[in-house]
Amino acid sequence: MKLQGKVIGFGLTGSHCTYDAVYPEIEGLIKEGAEVLPVVTNTVQHTSTRFGTEGEWVEKIEQLTGNSVIDSIVKAEPLGPKIPLDIMVIAPLTGNSMSKLANALTDSPVLMAAKATLRNHRPVVIGISTNDALGLNGANLMKLMSTKNIYFIPFGQDAPFKKPNSMVARMHLLMDTVEAALQHKQYQPVIIEKFRDDE
Repeated sequence: MKLQGKVIGFGLTGSHCTYDAVYPEIEGLIKEGAEVLPVVTNTVQHTSTRFGTEGEWVEKIEQLTGNSVIDSIVKAEPLGPKIPLDIMVIAPLTGNSMSKLANALTDSPVLMAAKATLRNHRPVVIGISTNDALGLNGANLMKLMSTKNIYFIPFGQDAPFKKPNSMVARMHLLMDTVEAALQHKQYQPVIIEKFRDDE
């Protein structure tokens, strides 16, 4: 198994429409031998949407990984010095959390886990899902793309005519990106056509 013995932190932020694409990728990491420690934001824990009720996604990820979610900054901080991760994945990463990560704000368990991982010089893989990647958040996206030890799941516009600033990662490339990041390489190409909304 490709990831036997690897400990992976897996952070989820509040892009609820993306979870269906992300959960099979978590399952894939586990099938390849990884231990996955789930980390969630307050939004993931306590928001009901048309994509799922409050607590539903947390329950699913706990069943999938066999681990309780890390749901506070206090619980997330030891992931650096005391519980070192081989790699941290954040998928989906919303524009809101992306802007905070790019500007060193750590007001959620997911961002604290990312900071703790980076200070150990370990890789952080990001799968973006934001309506503002080509808007004001573009500056934050570029800042993260040029940051050492941060790697991106390839991403592209998901609705260029209806939402021209929106970009979303191709989550099915998560495994390939993780394998490359563990070798401190960016899986390429990183900016790709996702799909066209006139097809």
